[in-house]
Amino acid sequence: MPSIALQARQHLALTPRLQQAVRLLQLSSLEFQQELREALDTNPFLEYVPPASETGEAAEAAEGAAGIGAAASEAPTALADMPGGSMESGMDGGAAQETSSYGDEQGNYSDENSGYQDEGGGYTADLPSSGSLRSSTYRGSEDGDSEASDWVRVPISLRDQLHEALRLSPLDELDRAAAQIVIEALDDDGYLRQELADLVELEGVADILDEDRLRVALCVVQTLDRPGIGARSLSECLALQLEAMPGDTPHRDLALQIVTQHLERLARRENGELQRQLGCDAASLQAATALVRRLDPKPGNHYGRADGGYVIPDVIVRQVRGKWVVSVNPAIEPRARIHKLYAEMFARSDQTSRSPLAQQLQEARWLIRNAHKRCETILRVGECIVARQKAFFQYGEIALRPMLLRDVADELGLHESTVSRATGNKYMATPRGIFEFKRFFPRELETRTGGTCSAAAVRALIKEMIDAENPRDPLSDVVLTQELEKQGVRVARRTVTKYRQMMKLPAAEMRRQI
Repeated sequence: MPSIALQARQHLALTPRLQQAVRLLQLSSLEFQQELREALDTNPFLEYVPPASETGEAAEAAEGAAGIGAAASEAPTALADMPGGSMESGMDGGAAQETSSYGDEQGNYSDENSGYQDEGGGYTADLPSSGSLRSSTYRGSEDGDSEASDWVRVPISLRDQLHEALRLSPLDELDRAAAQIVIEALDDDGYLRQELADLVELEGVADILDEDRLRVALCVVQTLDRPGIGARSLSECLALQLEAMPGDTPHRDLALQIVTQHLERLARRENGELQRQLGCDAASLQAATALVRRLDPKPGNHYGRADGGYVIPDVIVRQVRGKWVVSVNPAIEPRARIHKLYAEMFARSDQTSRSPLAQQLQEARWLIRNAHKRCETILRVGECIVARQKAFFQYGEIALRPMLLRDVADELGLHESTVSRATGNKYMATPRGIFEFKRFFPRELETRTGGTCSAAAVRALIKEMIDAENPRDPLSDVVLTQELEKQGVRVARRTVTKYRQMMKLPAAEMRRQI
C-alpha cells in the first residue's frame, strides 16, 4: 500500500557565486564590458575606476587651477585620496599563488589566497591593480595605457570609399546629390537592386531630381572605384569589369558577348551550343570562359561592412628580450571597485543581512572577485597556449602542433569545460595578427612515418602548394593529395577538398588561366 518515507541523499549544485563566475568566463570581451557597465549603472555599491591617464589629467587640471603646477607624473597619487582607497590595494601578488581560478565542475571554488575579505567581514574588496594580475603583465603602449578602440578593426566601408572618391569628381550640385543618393542605395555587395524610379519617389527627391539625372549619376558611380560597382545585375557587373580591361586583352570581346547574351548557357556548361551561337572554335571559347571566371561577381565584398563584428583581444603576446610574454589587454581590464563610503555607511546602519541593500553589496563583491578571476584564468590559459605553440610565433601556421583542451586542462589543473569557456570567443593579439584561442587547438593527423601533424599545418601546406602552382596547369585535389603523401602526410582526397573549401580557394578548373 502507498507510504511516505524520508530519504537523505547528496547531490552537487553550483552556488550563485560560482554560477556567476562561469557565466562571466564564457562571455566575450565586449559582452563582459557590457555586463560590467550594467552593474555599474544599477548597483550603488560599485564605482568606476578611471584609467591612470584619465586620473592624471583630472588631477593635473585641478592642480593647475589652484596654481600648484605639479608634474603630471605625480597625478596618479591622487587616487589614494579618493573614496575607496588606493588602486594598489588588493591582492598584492596573491593572485600569482592561486592554483585554480574557477576550481572544478563540482563547485570547489578556491580563493583562500585571493586577498579579498570573507563575506562576513569588511567591505573594502577593491579590484587589484593591473600590475598585480601577474608578473608577466606587459603594457600595450609606451605610456602604459591602452584603449579598447586601439584594437578595433574598422575597415573602410563601400559607401565611405565612394563618397570620398565622389568629392574629387568635378560635378555640379544636382549631379553630386544624385550620385550620393545612388551610393546610399547600393547593397553591401556593390549592386543597385532598387529601380531608379523608386529612388525618384523618395521624399524630397522628386522635387529636384528626375530619373534621367539619376541614370547619369549611376554611370558616374560605376566609374568611381572598382569596376562592377553599381551594377544592376550579374551580367552588367561582369560586363563593366570586361569593359574596364584594355582593348587589346585577348578574347575580351568574345567574353563580353558571353556575359551579355549567353550567361545562362555558360552556367549550364553548354559549350557546344555556345560554340554554335558565337561561331568560334573550342580553344577560343575555353580562353574566353577562363577570362570570365577570373571576374569578381561581388566587387562590394572587398570593402568593410558597416555592421561588421568588432574583435578586441583579451591578451597581448609580445617578444621581450627573446621571450614570449603574455599580458592581459589593459583595455578590457574590469575598472570597478566597491564604493568605500557607501559600504561604510551601510555597515553603520541597522540594515539586516537580508535587506535588498545587503544583497546588492554581496553581489558587488562577487562581481569584483569573479571579474578578476576571469582575467586570471584567461591569462593562464593564454600563457599555456603560447608555451605549447612557440613554433607558431616563429614560423607561422605551418608549425602549429596538435593540441587538445584536455592538455591545457591537465597542465593548469582546471576542468576541461572551464578551459573550453576560457577559449570560446576569446582572442589573442600577436605579432602575426589577432587569432581566436580556438585557432591554437588543431586536430591531430597521422603521418606516414608514424608521427603526427596538425590539421592547420596541412591547410598551410595546401595553401603553399596552390600559391606556387602553374596558373596554366593548376593542381587538382587528387594531385594535392599525392603531393602531401610525398611529404609524409596521409589525408584522403575529400579531406583535401574540405580544407581547400575552408580556405575559400576555388577548384583547379576555376583557377586555370589561359
